Amino acid sequence: MDHITGELEKLSFRDKYRGGEQVLTANGAATKALLTDLEAEFALKDLGGLHYFLGIEVKRSSDGLVMSQQRYAIDVVKRANMWNCKPVDTPISTAKKLNLTKGDSLGEVDSTMYRSVVGALQYLTLTIPDLSFAVNKVCQFLHSPTTVHWSVVKRILRYVKGTLTMGLKLQKSNSTLVSAFSDDDWAGCVDDRRSMGGFAVFFGPNLVSWSARKQPIVSHSSTEAEYKSLANATAEMMWIQRLLTELGISHSPMARLWCDNISDKYLSTNPVFHARTKHIEIDFHFVRERVAQKLLDIRFINTGDQVADGFTKPISAAKLREFRFNLNLVSG
Repeated sequence: MDHITGELEKLSFRDKYRGGEQVLTANGAATKALLTDLEAEFALKDLGGLHYFLGIEVKRSSDGLVMSQQRYAIDVVKRANMWNCKPVDTPISTAKKLNLTKGDSLGEVDSTMYRSVVGALQYLTLTIPDLSFAVNKVCQFLHSPTTVHWSVVKRILRYVKGTLTMGLKLQKSNSTLVSAFSDDDWAGCVDDRRSMGGFAVFFGPNLVSWSARKQPIVSHSSTEAEYKSLANATAEMMWIQRLLTELGISHSPMARLWCDNISDKYLSTNPVFHARTKHIEIDFHFVRERVAQKLLDIRFINTGDQVADGFTKPISAAKLREFRFNLNLVSG
């Protein structure tokens, strides 16, 4: 009974924050007409429904499809000679913070292997976004990897080994709301005290874009770091809305952005607070303008419900399972 109650609570979470559970699908007649016109001008072959493209596997179901990279993931694990490894529950430990100097420098051969494997893991995040933070972290040491960094890469590979069937689900929906969750980890990098920013953008209930990236400058406060993440998420939502318009797909004109910093919500709507934000003036005006034009609705969300949390910091196994659920990651 507790398990059922938990699942219902998660479903209500999706309804509450992401605009429902029903995605627009391509018109079959229009697709057929397009292929006919193209065939009249070019030599082409219709391969039918999409099932495999550039290492991405697509499995269809009655309510949508699941994109995964199982074959590619197997190749990556085998390339690193880790096929016989024991899987782990999380890709990166929550107990230790990585830095530039810890561990012994890798030799030329091992450094090349490190860069090769990390580059391959970057491509794997196309369908497994829960890897994004861990992969971004090890990418920060590509110029000078150490034995400690290599051990973290091996842990990521062990996590990949245990989640080979995991994929990103896209489901049918009537919702046309573009929404996003934005978060940051203020001064989280122990080497330069830059903040880690992340966001997840949804079209209806479907995850369509995400980011886990260290901010380019040091933020003076957590509010500043959060506001930079807000600006990045806003820019991404604007791009997605323009793309949907160009594709002729109708969508809600006002996007919705969830953040867990109440100060940022007040700053985005009340110009009186402007005197406190001179050091983030560009981001302030960019977001404030979208809010004033009623093209962006910023809402507060409790930290415990913050979907983007897993893009900014290591999280526990229990939080990771919830993170995967909210991103629509399923086992195929």
